[in-house]
Amino acid sequence: METIAFRMNLRHGQSTEYKKRHDGIWGEFPDLRRQSGVIDYRILLDEETQHLIASLTRADNYTMERLPLEPMVRKGWSCMADIMTCEADGTLVQRPLTLMFHLN
Repeated sequence: METIAFRMNLRHGQSTEYKKRHDGIWGEFPDLRRQSGVIDYRILLDEETQHLIASLTRADNYTMERLPLEPMVRKGWSCMADIMTCEADGTLVQRPLTLMFHLN
């Protein structure tokens, strides 16, 4: 298993709306993530910068690279596009984070 982390950008003042939308996430979406090998997924908010910090643990046989092709994932990005920063193709801006320390 491997844990990775990345940063996304929430538009200023949209944290309540983001939480509301995430709390209403579609029933199939978590199953889709699990099927792709995601075992644990967390998103945290840095209130000062409005950065969303996500970390996930994925199985060795993950298939996450196929998730952007899934209609459910595209629907999720579309739902968040007005409150988050996106790339030209509609994907959410995600910047990988570098592990600097790990205590196990």
